[in-house]
Amino acid sequence: MTVTPSTDTRRAGRILYGAGVVLLCAWVLGPIYLLVVNTLSSPETVNTFPKPLIPEFDTGSLRFFLEFAGMLSALKNSVLVAGLTMILSILIGAPAGYALSRFDFRGKQAFRMLILLTRAFPLPLLALPLAVMFIRTGLDDTILGLALVHTTLAVPFSVLITYSLFSGIPLELEEAAWTLGCTRVSAFVRVVLPLILPGITASAIFAFVISWNEVFAAAVLTIENRTLTAFLLQNLDTSPLHLKFAGGFILVVPALIFIFAVRKYLFAMWGIANR
Repeated sequence: MTVTPSTDTRRAGRILYGAGVVLLCAWVLGPIYLLVVNTLSSPETVNTFPKPLIPEFDTGSLRFFLEFAGMLSALKNSVLVAGLTMILSILIGAPAGYALSRFDFRGKQAFRMLILLTRAFPLPLLALPLAVMFIRTGLDDTILGLALVHTTLAVPFSVLITYSLFSGIPLELEEAAWTLGCTRVSAFVRVVLPLILPGITASAIFAFVISWNEVFAAAVLTIENRTLTAFLLQNLDTSPLHLKFAGGFILVVPALIFIFAVRKYLFAMWGIANR
């Protein structure tokens, strides 16, 4: 005997679902909205209470941020480190994901487990050994050294994402290209790479965002060449409130714009992975 839900039950379910969606959106968008409002208000307004709900579209806080000593240099370092991390994570993660997807070899499961275990150790635990090693190798306080640490954080995600995407592409497509005279490399470039490109783009996005938002390694391993997150943390106690809001705005908005600009590649990635 089939029991159909009553009209009141369905209405209550829709109300509960709508309330959950509204609460989730408020939880995510509320802090971003307050950040934008305070960033686009004058420094005097930011330091008053209650806060305005509509921005004044005053660029005083942003001008103060850009003119603050060392801020532009830290912003440039963040862009360089995140860009280098993005490139290195793809160059390392994509071949590893392809190998895990296409080849069977001894220790394959252990290798996959080791990739996950790289995220099991907290970064503060590794900070002192990393600092000593970087000082001895001359990589301390350099863009390359920090990018290598961020790449270590991003590679597990890159490997897992590309592995799932390569697994979603049938091996028969490559085999058909082989029978038509393609080598493994040319078959990959002509057949697999166009299909996997959205996933590669999505993996690069995650690596960029991970590096852009990372603060602990940047604060420990750099002194002169600090990234924006480490620079803001260094001046957290002494900087005025409007500088903090402007710094948070500069950190959040580029990542949001980057993800929004390549959202179609993200949707395509999930479509390939679920095939």
